[in-house]
Amino acid sequence: MQFPDDDNGKMLAAMAEAGIDLTKQLDVDFFLVFDDQRDAESATEELAKLELEGEMELQLNDEVGKWELIVCVPMVPEYQAIVDQELQLNTFAEEFGGATDGWGVMQHQEGDDDFADEDDGHECGADCKH
Repeated sequence: MQFPDDDNGKMLAAMAEAGIDLTKQLDVDFFLVFDDQRDAESATEELAKLELEGEMELQLNDEVGKWELIVCVPMVPEYQAIVDQELQLNTFAEEFGGATDGWGVMQHQEGDDDFADEDDGHECGADCKH
């Protein structure tokens, strides 16, 4: 597969190289960051009203000292779909003083169970990939 030479294209190429099937629906996590807790909470409340397919989680990222809203969207990770979703979420986040900060996919790999966090609060559905 050929991908554009940008961050999204490089991420997709790395995923394909790692053996991830990019033709199947995956849970793609988009990261929105906010400096202010109230802005992050307001954004979370408003995004919930939009009934976006997927799940959300708000947490303080201690490493960078910012509030991080993780928006998990089930989708086939096609380049243009990723770009479009990221642009849409960035426009939304900007209304609350935030911005997108990349995306990723949790992929269950052999040996992951050795380090699994049993109380991570994630509830897997029938199509969960991790």
